[in-house]
Amino acid sequence: MKIYLLALCLSVLLSAPLWAAETRLPNVVMIVTDDMGYADLSSQGAKDFATPNLDHLAKQGTRFTDFYVAQPVCTASRAAFLSGCYPNRVSLQGALNHTSKNGIHPDEYLLPEMFKDMGYATAGMGKWHLGTVIDFWPTRNGFDEWFGTPYSNDNTKYHPVLADEMPPFPLYEGEAVIELDPDQSMLTKRITQKAVSFIERNAERSFFLYVPHIMPHVPIFASEEFRGRTEHGLYGDVIEEVDWSIGEIMRTLDRLKLTDNTLVIFFSDNGPWPSYGEHAGSAGPFREGKLTTFEGGVRVPCIMRWPGHIPAGRVCDEPLMAIDLVPTLTKLVGGKMPSKKIDGLDASAVLLGEKNAHSPHEALFFYGGTGLQAVRSGKWKLHFPHPYITVAGEPGKGGKPSNWGKNQAQSITQSGIEGIASRHGGRVEKIELSLFDLSSDPGETKNVAAQHPEVVARLKKLAEPIRQELGDSLTGVEGTGIREAGWVK
Repeated sequence: MKIYLLALCLSVLLSAPLWAAETRLPNVVMIVTDDMGYADLSSQGAKDFATPNLDHLAKQGTRFTDFYVAQPVCTASRAAFLSGCYPNRVSLQGALNHTSKNGIHPDEYLLPEMFKDMGYATAGMGKWHLGTVIDFWPTRNGFDEWFGTPYSNDNTKYHPVLADEMPPFPLYEGEAVIELDPDQSMLTKRITQKAVSFIERNAERSFFLYVPHIMPHVPIFASEEFRGRTEHGLYGDVIEEVDWSIGEIMRTLDRLKLTDNTLVIFFSDNGPWPSYGEHAGSAGPFREGKLTTFEGGVRVPCIMRWPGHIPAGRVCDEPLMAIDLVPTLTKLVGGKMPSKKIDGLDASAVLLGEKNAHSPHEALFFYGGTGLQAVRSGKWKLHFPHPYITVAGEPGKGGKPSNWGKNQAQSITQSGIEGIASRHGGRVEKIELSLFDLSSDPGETKNVAAQHPEVVARLKKLAEPIRQELGDSLTGVEGTGIREAGWVK
């Protein structure tokens, strides 16, 4: 009987959420910026503008210096961190636009659905980008409330190159369009007001709040209150307003005495867009930016805070990826895992600062579109031969890309690497098989493959199973574990 009771107790403990000492399920606030650079935080090198609220959040929590997104572009990144899968598994690479008929498949079990099934109030305010038709809408994927846009804010009359062929930009409340071509300078404030209102209305119950900011994706806008505030120009003004927004959300949690029972997660969906120069952020010491699998494209700023659980004032360099959020948060709140296979792993031990906790991944894999471009294991990162987009000439000014007026821009329906480069001031180059030691060369400038053939061989071996499962257009491999995206006629 004693053995049976001991086994029963252990079973209960192992299945219980890690918040068991709390009086109720913890709230979760997930804030995601769009195209914000690694060095766009004061604590990570920002100059001529300040991020005091993010700095304060870092002092109260942990700053993760080696946090990655799964692909360096909007839709793919979001598909990954909301599903827990590499985006290739759910067939959502690249960035959807107003002509897209595909989206996240209804059978995928997304993070907001897990929270909703746990009895949480759920809301999202900002950019969705997982399907432009109602069949794939946030309210069909676990959100009680939604306020925001279906895709990026350049898919509008403000597109830096293709403005004449863009439709009116829709702003939604729930499933209804409430405005066309809203004043983009007010979007950050309006998103913030909606987020604060949601917290106030749900202060007595557990909630999941997702705030995927529209800024600082080009074209960038700041409200009148913030324009001209920084020495960095409009980009600095935009970041300071986003930082203000985060501060407003944190102050609301404080005012309602919800701070101690709320896990706050902040990161960017990918790195900055170097071609846009003064209207783009900085990747700091890292190479390239958005649309590339170099560190500047996939390593992003990340802060997490949960008083009494996540260590305060800590800096953590364990390699993690946004796909880990689904299994980690599910573990923390005792939720139900997706029934379909995912790629993220439970990183709760790293988040909570447990002794000797390490990344749950032996390797992280980086796709560009459908091509497997790179793998990181420990301090080593191996790039397989692949084409990539770099800035065509001098970085752009005034919201225009590099080489503005010199390139013939292809239609937005041309989503291949050449088409993207033509629209956004890029040129296509190619990297050969290259090994980098990120501990001594975070800028990926010194190819040491010849000096470490054994490391190259090991990383190649690590990559082969994922190549077979998710495919690789660079080597002609068709994946066996790919699931269909949703499609409408």
